[in-house]
Amino acid sequence: MRFLILSDIHANLTALQTSLAESEGKWDKVVCLGDIVGYGPDPNEVIDRVRALGAVTIRGNHDKVGSGLESAEDFNPVARAAAMWTREQLRPENREYLETLPLGPLSIDGFSLVHGALRDEDEYVVAPAQALESLLEAPSQVTFFGHTHLQGGFSLGPDNAIAALRLRPANGEKFTKLEIKKGTNYLLNPGSVGQPRDGDPRAAFAIADVAHSEVDFWRVPYEVESVQQRMEKAGLPEPLILRLSFGR
Repeated sequence: MRFLILSDIHANLTALQTSLAESEGKWDKVVCLGDIVGYGPDPNEVIDRVRALGAVTIRGNHDKVGSGLESAEDFNPVARAAAMWTREQLRPENREYLETLPLGPLSIDGFSLVHGALRDEDEYVVAPAQALESLLEAPSQVTFFGHTHLQGGFSLGPDNAIAALRLRPANGEKFTKLEIKKGTNYLLNPGSVGQPRDGDPRAAFAIADVAHSEVDFWRVPYEVESVQQRMEKAGLPEPLILRLSFGR
């Protein structure tokens, strides 16, 4: 079975719709690693779409704060302002949906889902040393994580050597392929659909066929300007609007 792996959509409906259109017919089931909302202008629309897809979804930190399940006191001022705006916009049924999303790790069809690290959903895993615990303790050979908005990941080989994986497709290419090797554990980040932070503004996601030892990491361009216009109209903070142009 082929899985569409989404993460960090961040209320960006245009990026989500474009990702779904580009990947149409290439997957059988959808999973989402959290942060459906936050930052972007379309929280209800994105939640509606994720629910309609029947996606197996775990929660992210913005889902917790945006729904009011947790305080925004640990967020920076820009993220806090977006979270407070999101709370005001959410329809009651969508707020309840976010509040009841399960905490990772969650195992499904031979792989696992987490938002941040295996033991801490709010931890940013950006270096090999931070990835080691999750690689050693994961309940499956392949674990998908989000939170950092950085497409790529880490591997732990049979020689106990940790490697950082650079998996972003080159400009002009839609995807790059990773072969899952026997005896190697993987911690893989599909990247952010709605707010990439690796210098590439294209929407990011992955398509995984773990049974056949393949994961494709995708990037697709979308109409950033239309999202920025909706953000400006909603009164969302300017830094959030500008960063979409640069993937930062």
